[in-house]
Amino acid sequence: MTRLSVNINKIALLRNSRGASIPDLIQFAKDCERWGAQGITVHPRPDERHIRRSDVYALKEVVTTEFNIEGYPSDDFIRMVLEVKPEQCTLVPDAPGQLTSDHGWDTLRDEAQLTQVIAALHKEGIRVSLFIDPVAALIDGAKKVGADRIEFYTGPYAHDFYHDKNAAIRDFAMAARHCDEIGIGINAGHDLNLDNLKFFRQNLPTLLEVSIGHALVRDCLYYGLENTLQLYRRQLE
Repeated sequence: MTRLSVNINKIALLRNSRGASIPDLIQFAKDCERWGAQGITVHPRPDERHIRRSDVYALKEVVTTEFNIEGYPSDDFIRMVLEVKPEQCTLVPDAPGQLTSDHGWDTLRDEAQLTQVIAALHKEGIRVSLFIDPVAALIDGAKKVGADRIEFYTGPYAHDFYHDKNAAIRDFAMAARHCDEIGIGINAGHDLNLDNLKFFRQNLPTLLEVSIGHALVRDCLYYGLENTLQLYRRQLE
């Protein structure tokens, strides 16, 4: 069964909009785990517009499933990750002011940088995943620099799903088979939702984990947190 990791950035964004502590981010993470989440994901950005650095340290004390920290491997970010020691660190190639992640690594161009960063994370026993597009050469590059997993950037799949779902999944299914052949694990995330998640899972049978935030929080407004988590879990069974 593919694991569900809940990205709680949007909860932090809502909290920050009023400058107080409502909703309680820590309690939300604990409730996600209580009602079925198998991991908690955060993506702290330099401007702290949603997840704050202090949140990362606080969450490490309470998360009992898998803690996954996403981010661009700046010196400050890597220093924080090495101190917190999450189970997984997902590296993304985002510019500092980027609104959201919208492309994967060029593992060929950035080979030297990624090799050094991944080695440092591995020394502390942290599993590393690289945000990546479904291209065999880039996946080979991820394997070469030492990544344990890749996380497919699924924005294009979600965009094309309603037009032609079979065409939308084709590149990802082919890339997933390549991952299996070279022995690198598969995660996925970005714009996955209750409409497109099951089909994605069915076509990537070795998919290990999905990270979902924006759509899941949207669904909570209609269905409630507990019901929403169960709906997403069912799509992954």
